[in-house]
This record gives sequence, C-alpha cells and structure tokens, in this order.
Amino acid sequence: MIDRLPRWTRIVVVIGIALITSGLCYGTYRYVSRPTTLTVVAGSYDGDAARLMTAIAARLAASKASVRLTVVDKGTTTAATKAFSAGEADLAVARPDLGDLKSARTVVLLTYGVVLILAPAGGGVDDLADLKGKVVGVLGGDANRRVVETLDREYDLARGKVVFKDLTVAEVQPALAAKKVQALLVVAPLAEKYLNLIKNMLPQAGKQRFGLVSIGSADAIENAAKVYESYELPKGAVRGSPPLPDDDLTTLKVPYYLMASQKLSDDVVGDLAKAVMDARRELVGEFPLLAQIAAPSTDKDAFIPIHPGAKAFFDGDQKTFFEKYGDQIFYGSMALGSLTSVLAAAWKFMGFGGGSRPNPLTDLHQIAARIRKARSDDELDAIGEDIDGIFAARAAKTGLGDDEAAEMMALCLSILRLEQLSLARRTSLRNGGPGGRAADAAQ
Repeated sequence: MIDRLPRWTRIVVVIGIALITSGLCYGTYRYVSRPTTLTVVAGSYDGDAARLMTAIAARLAASKASVRLTVVDKGTTTAATKAFSAGEADLAVARPDLGDLKSARTVVLLTYGVVLILAPAGGGVDDLADLKGKVVGVLGGDANRRVVETLDREYDLARGKVVFKDLTVAEVQPALAAKKVQALLVVAPLAEKYLNLIKNMLPQAGKQRFGLVSIGSADAIENAAKVYESYELPKGAVRGSPPLPDDDLTTLKVPYYLMASQKLSDDVVGDLAKAVMDARRELVGEFPLLAQIAAPSTDKDAFIPIHPGAKAFFDGDQKTFFEKYGDQIFYGSMALGSLTSVLAAAWKFMGFGGGSRPNPLTDLHQIAARIRKARSDDELDAIGEDIDGIFAARAAKTGLGDDEAAEMMALCLSILRLEQLSLARRTSLRNGGPGGRAADAAQ
C-alpha cells in the first residue's frame, strides 16, 4: 500500500518525520544541558554576605558555569539559617552553631569568625573569670546566643552575675562611653574591613585603650562543643601599633560555611564547589575575604559532614567525562546505528537509489538468449515458467502511478515478444531446425 504513494508524498512524509524528530532531539538537548539553578540564602548585619554571594553568582553566569545561583538576602545569619533549615533554599551561608542543620552538608569553608571580647585596658579584666558583676555588650545578639550560652556554661558566669546585653552597631560606642557596658563581645572574621569596623565602634575621645580578654578554657570548650575551635590569636592581629593583642591570645573561632542540602546530587555540588573556587581567583581583589576560602573538614566526625560531591572535588576524585556519560555514549552509538538504518529505509521509501533495484526488463532480455539456445520443449517450458514468475513478482509491486503503468506496459510487450520467440523456437525444433531433433538424428 505504501509503495503505491506518489514519490512526492513519500518525500513530504519523511521530511515531516525528520523535522519532528529533530525538534524533539533539540528540545531534549536543551533540557539536559540547561544549567542547574540553586537558591542560596545569606544575611549579615553589614549586608556583605549577600553581596559576596551575588558577586559569585554573577561570575558563574558570566563564565556560563553549569551551576547558577539565585541569591536571597535574609538580613541576618540567623534568618538565613532558619530559612535553609525550613527547606526554603538549596544553599545557605551559615554558621554551624545556628539552627537545626541535621540535613546540611558543607560545600566550602568561607571564613572563620573569631570570638573577640574587648574590655578597657588596665581594668583588671584579663580572663572571662574576671567579668564577675559586669555587663557585657553582645554585637549580633541572635547570632551569638549559643556563644554566650557556651561561655556561661563553662565559666558559670550567671553565678558571677555577669549580664549580657544585645547591642546594634550604632549602640556600641555610646554604651561603652557611658560605661553602661564594661566589655564587648564580637564574632567577626579577621579581615581588614571588620577589624576597622570594630576599631570605629570603640570610643574615640579620651586616652582610654581597650584590650582583649582571653578565653583560657578554649580547649575544654572545643572538646565539649565540637562546633567551636580553640584558636591562638596572633600578637597585633587586631591592631598593629600599639599591638592588640599585646601577645598571642587564646580564644575561640567558629566557621562560616557555604552549606548545601544533603539531597542535592553529588555532581551538582561538585560542580558548584569547583565553580566557587574558580570564581574566587577572579573576585578576590574586590572581596579580600575570599582569600580565606578553603576546603571544609573531611573528617567523619566533623560537626557538619562535608557533602560527598564537594569531597570528591577536593580529593580529586570527581568522575571523568566518560565515567559520567559512558552509558549515554554507549546507548547513543546504538541509537546512531539504528538511525542509519532508518535513514536508509527512508531513502528507499522516497524512491531514491532505484539503480540497485532488480530490473525485470533486464532479466527478460537475458531470457531471450536462453530461448534461442534452447534444444528441447522441456527447456522452453522451464523458460516459460521463469517468465511467469518475473511477471507475477512485478505485478505484485505495481502501484497506481504513471511510472509504474508505463513499466508494466513495457513488461507486457516484452513478454509477448518472448512468447512469440519461444513459439518460433519450438516450431523450429520440431521441423529439424538448427539444434533440433532432426539434426541430432543426422549426427
């Protein structure tokens, strides 16, 4: 039935199928190769966390990375952590001591926040135990609530009637100048911007200087609360002249991570870790804090485990191209072979390549030579059966087109001619013609 369709109809059908298939293939390619977009929440009292992630997101887009970021500024680290814990985002810039982070996995270590406790120099406050009966201002109270609780538990500060009071950046200087607070607790990265911010918060009038208070039990706190690490603050790390601290000082530090949901695939997180580390080199001039980016802890007992995808990247164990797409390449080669067969069938269906198709007229031309050489009626009968077979085979494939009708007419005329030739040969054989019975008897 299909063979009876005109050639132009078959060509249109094949072109239509080819266009539909091409469209489906292109759509599938665009879907598979599209970048993965992840939502990241961030927040800080100075807005730098969101600005930093926005700069990284812009860099990823400009480099056409396979992972893109949509940044949502939540205002504070605490709010960002809560949003992430509630499943509102795929990623978060967060501290591990905030919120419920059981489903979180680390991607990169962005920086450390160092616990700095400042008090007027010469006031006899050298260690936390010396804060009895004093009011301590806390910058970023919500974010540092657990720090205060940890220090209170270790030093039993409540019994010593130590009071902690939350302060904003604008409230710090007046409170210290009026001696409404006798010390200040700040958790900040050791970066020039934040150190300058701390200096500017301290009272500028008068000759009063401030020193740093040691957390002598930092090692014990680290062992009890894995989220914090003991840290030796180098001499002059906060201010160079006069140096602050005036000698190495024991304190605590807490990491800031880019965290991911454990549900994210290893490939996506591995690509994200690589993209962030690559973007760091381009942006460190604008954001010096990026120089502190590093691989998070890969220890099995880490407070927040590293994501397997990030671990594979930092360990150099990411899958190669063929490991990732080996199955697709294998099945793609099979599909390509099938496609070749389909194209060959389509080419034949459209009526091209006809030179390879057997031509019944050629076969009939060869039969004419056989008739002339026939030496008996039995040979002529066999030749007649061959002619009938050629005719029947071609008649079964005949469509309704003009080309087919013309070919059938030529075929019929050729067969008629062969029938006449066969009859003449049969008569010749019976009358003793060349090669006939009479000739054989004479020999």
